[in-house]
Amino acid sequence: MSKKILCIEDNNTNLILVSRIVDAEGHELLSAENGLVALELLAQETPDLILLDINMPGINGLELAGRIKNDERLRSIPLIATTANVLVGDRERCLEAGCDDYLPKPLDIRKLREMMRHYLAKAEAQV
Repeated sequence: MSKKILCIEDNNTNLILVSRIVDAEGHELLSAENGLVALELLAQETPDLILLDINMPGINGLELAGRIKNDERLRSIPLIATTANVLVGDRERCLEAGCDDYLPKPLDIRKLREMMRHYLAKAEAQV
């Protein structure tokens, strides 16, 4: 069954890569190039999974993760941080902000597919 995947990403190359993976998995891609656009989209849509870039202008990914997880309608949506922040403590900061998982960039296609399948199956099992 097709799911909606929201990718919040300001880098077009990364967005194209994610769109190909989402398409290959048979899902629908929703995209937002920054936090403000993402919040506008989330006011109208409820995706099944969110891929969240952490380093964005304006509202950064950590702040956006907190806003999503504080919203009762959105808090159960799996949130995966996709980030070039790979220093000690970066993964923990993402998880503390509300992300359910962490995937460093450059994105590992196989790992991204595994995470998407895992969280979509987990969400399906909870319904």
